[in-house]
Amino acid sequence: MQHATLARFWCEVLDFVVLDREEDGSLEIGPREGFGGPQPTIILSSRDEPEEGKPRLHIDVNATDRGQDAELERLLALGARPVDIGQTGEESWHVLADPEGNEFCLLKTRLQPL
Repeated sequence: MQHATLARFWCEVLDFVVLDREEDGSLEIGPREGFGGPQPTIILSSRDEPEEGKPRLHIDVNATDRGQDAELERLLALGARPVDIGQTGEESWHVLADPEGNEFCLLKTRLQPL
């Protein structure tokens, strides 16, 4: 999958924009305000060979402007898909995968939606 597709997905999820593009195809995404603010940026780069075992980075998403059910619907509409890693169904989170198959969790909303 191209980085552009993955960047579009994560930019929609996080309300980020593409900040930089490298010649090797790597993309850096971050807040709309650009570099230098309190929010981190994320660099999407590829490897020739996939990592064995678990990924080195796991992202948890926690919506602060809507409830978990509404955020789940939004993420699924953006192209996320549910992933079964042996959950019992009693968990307070959802395990999902982005369009490239990278797993992440949607946590139970900890803040009251606005």
